[in-house]
Amino acid sequence: MINMFHVYKNYDGISALTDVTLKIDKGEFVFVTGASGAGKSTLIRLMFIEKPTQGQIIIGGKNTARISERDIPFFRRKIGFVFQDFKLLNNKTVFDNIALALRITGMDSHSINKRVLKVLSYLGLRHKANFKPLTLSSGEQQRVAIARALAKEPTILLADEPTGNLDPERALDIMNLFNEISARGTTMVVATHDKSLIDRFNKRTILLDKGRVVN
Repeated sequence: MINMFHVYKNYDGISALTDVTLKIDKGEFVFVTGASGAGKSTLIRLMFIEKPTQGQIIIGGKNTARISERDIPFFRRKIGFVFQDFKLLNNKTVFDNIALALRITGMDSHSINKRVLKVLSYLGLRHKANFKPLTLSSGEQQRVAIARALAKEPTILLADEPTGNLDPERALDIMNLFNEISARGTTMVVATHDKSLIDRFNKRTILLDKGRVVN
């Protein structure tokens, strides 16, 4: 599902990733970990079709270097992304935060309504559909962010430090949810520095150190 071959990524002449080669299979759940500045977020962004400085990235059989700028948004429709800071629109309802991600794909209103209510029900948030994000707990806000990503029915779900703003109990809830999503066949890649969660879930772990894969 995701293959990288001798990938390098530089920002303003500073190396963020160096000679990264890895493979993540379809439906696999993988943790990406390492110290702050090790390159975790950069690696996740490259999986979200950011172009490498050097090397090849193959996602779903497609070489990302050959995807035109015009076609990147279309390709990203099958990749969900969950951020640490939620990135919800606080002036919109929970329903509208999720629906917006579908409206920009051109989906009709009836299908959007059905899809949003389905994903809210799955995440136990249907009763919060008309609430604004700031009225929710941090754990609920993160669930809304996950719902927004899942609404696209992605084949790959990427999460960059998704539990960084949550207490241990809520963090465990979110990881259990990711585990369930993965069990349904979605390829799951989670960047985290939380060793307790990594140890608890016992998934394959990619360890980065100063931009290099070291395991």
